[in-house]
Amino acid sequence: MNTSPVVLVVDDQPENLAILGELLQTRYRVKVANSGERALRVAAAQPLPDLILLDVMMPGLDGYQVLAQLRANPLTHHIPVIFVTARDSAIDEEIGLQLGAADYITKPVKPMVALARVKTQIENKRARDWLSDQNTFLEAEVLRRMRNNELVQNASLHALAILAETRDTDTGLHNHRTQAYVEVLASLASRCRLPG
Repeated sequence: MNTSPVVLVVDDQPENLAILGELLQTRYRVKVANSGERALRVAAAQPLPDLILLDVMMPGLDGYQVLAQLRANPLTHHIPVIFVTARDSAIDEEIGLQLGAADYITKPVKPMVALARVKTQIENKRARDWLSDQNTFLEAEVLRRMRNNELVQNASLHALAILAETRDTDTGLHNHRTQAYVEVLASLASRCRLPG
């Protein structure tokens, strides 16, 4: 199974797709799309891209519109996008970054710059994914341990009640009622815990 990161290159010009595809294919699995509409379909298909290189000026959906739709889709909202465009003014770059692009590369593409920026974004995404996986694991582990603690607590209360009941039947019935009250109070307390 190929575990190389997947990069989606989106451009309406075939020569730009060829240039970027050749540049990236030695290190990454490359998908291509020649329109904004196609880019949205490819971006949501498995395997999901780890990064999208997106042209801004395209007929139909332009890069800004594609980025907005990528961010609106739960499947693709987390995929970093680098705008690749001939628009090279500082204002254009600021607009792209404000819209949520991770980076901005101007055409004509300088191969070493493009490779360095792609590598940086791929590494950043892998780090974010790893942290997300760790958080999910830790949340599940905390929940599991809380359940175990609750089981131990209930078993301990039950064992104490049985012990008291065997020594004194009157006290035993009282202890059963007290156990029920304590269980209710413990349940309420665990739900009402204030953050630390």
